[in-house]
Amino acid sequence: MVDPGRCFGAGIDPEHELADRVGMAMVRMNKMHAQVAHQMAKQGMDKSAFVLLATLSGLGECRSSALAEAVLSDPSTVSRQVAGLVKDGLVERRADPADGRASVLAVTEAGRELIRNRRRQRNEAIQQVFADWADEDLKGFADLFERFVQDYERTIPALLTERGTGTRAGGEV
Repeated sequence: MVDPGRCFGAGIDPEHELADRVGMAMVRMNKMHAQVAHQMAKQGMDKSAFVLLATLSGLGECRSSALAEAVLSDPSTVSRQVAGLVKDGLVERRADPADGRASVLAVTEAGRELIRNRRRQRNEAIQQVFADWADEDLKGFADLFERFVQDYERTIPALLTERGTGTRAGGEV
């Protein structure tokens, strides 16, 4: 595999070398993730729709606006994607118990089953990636990766706002 740093990383100052290594690894991982998303789309599930479904599953019943906020997306975009999930029987709209004029979204049993199947498939694939890793290396990586993602989730929205691009601009940092 070609080292992407050769293409993009020339002239990186030593102060940012480690950050650049992590960033380039993320670019490579995103490339692979895009390929997986492309395969999912061929099987009838758009990546962004699946993210909505999984997020809704984690949140529990909520309004579309809360779901949009949770995925840092525009409410009108989420509304269109949710319409497809409802049509496919993966999500249903229910009357909001707090305000009968509004509705909340809920994952259906078919949606929960899809999430379980995809999670199992994902976990099996990731387990194959780690097949030759020592248990202590895998645990250490999992701990550090979770820490990185938590810090990333905490930091990036503020950085995007600070730079004037906002969290819903769709750009990559």
